[in-house]
Amino acid sequence: MSTHVTAAVADFEEHRPRMFGIAYRMLGSAAEAEDTVQEAYLRWSAADRSDIDHPGAWLAKVVTRLCLNSLTSARARREEYVGPWLPEPVLTGDGALGPLESAEQREGVSMALLVLLEQLTPAERAVYVLREAFAYGHREISELLDLTEANCRQLHRRAAARVAAGSPKPRFTPDPAQWQGLVDSFLTAARSGDLARLEGLLSADVRYVSDGGGVVNAARRPVVGRNNVARFAIGALGKYVAGVPLTVAEVNGSPALLFGEIGVLVVEFENGLVSGLRAVVNPEKLEFLRRQLSHS
Repeated sequence: MSTHVTAAVADFEEHRPRMFGIAYRMLGSAAEAEDTVQEAYLRWSAADRSDIDHPGAWLAKVVTRLCLNSLTSARARREEYVGPWLPEPVLTGDGALGPLESAEQREGVSMALLVLLEQLTPAERAVYVLREAFAYGHREISELLDLTEANCRQLHRRAAARVAAGSPKPRFTPDPAQWQGLVDSFLTAARSGDLARLEGLLSADVRYVSDGGGVVNAARRPVVGRNNVARFAIGALGKYVAGVPLTVAEVNGSPALLFGEIGVLVVEFENGLVSGLRAVVNPEKLEFLRRQLSHS
């Protein structure tokens, strides 16, 4: 391999984590993010790099434009998706989505936020991700998206308002020990079939969302309410994951339960009670996570 080619590969690899981070937040799919980064590499390899002064900015623009194109077709596919749609889970303890040192950074990759971002237009989502997750200035964003700076500011205000309206309750993130204790209590009650005890651990408006994509058995609609979720959890744990190895891992910036390689359950809390359960059991959405586990 020539020195020129080696340097080009090195330049690309230096920026790969940021490109993957942008693409995943834009698309909510690790598989599609990988494909996008690979397409960016092909374009980088074919480009006249002597004209590229800032490789990071050039690559960010390519990835963002590819994501905008993908989102247009993704909307049509998700309208046909069977049951609720959730993002592909990603193990984040190893920095796969960049540093998650603050509550804001963890919130930026949470399943709850990524679901909200689905409600934005592609341009709104691009501006929001670049500004909130990667701290790009509005002038930089305008250059990446070929929009005016004023338009980018307007898109950001609109996106931020829509996200804020969709998440009115402040998120509660227990420390790991507290989280483990709360989840242990939840699992013990669910596995023992203790309905009254389980209901006592759930908020009144608790919501369970399961993404099976029509590939495996999963609730086709969200299950809402303390009694409904408690009964559903007892039935699901007894029927589908009895005897399956259970581990705790950081998924999308939050502690989550891994049921072997067949499912991921993100448990959300509010005021010490379980307020949300998001389960990804569509095997097609677990391929990236399985590869992460095999390399850990």
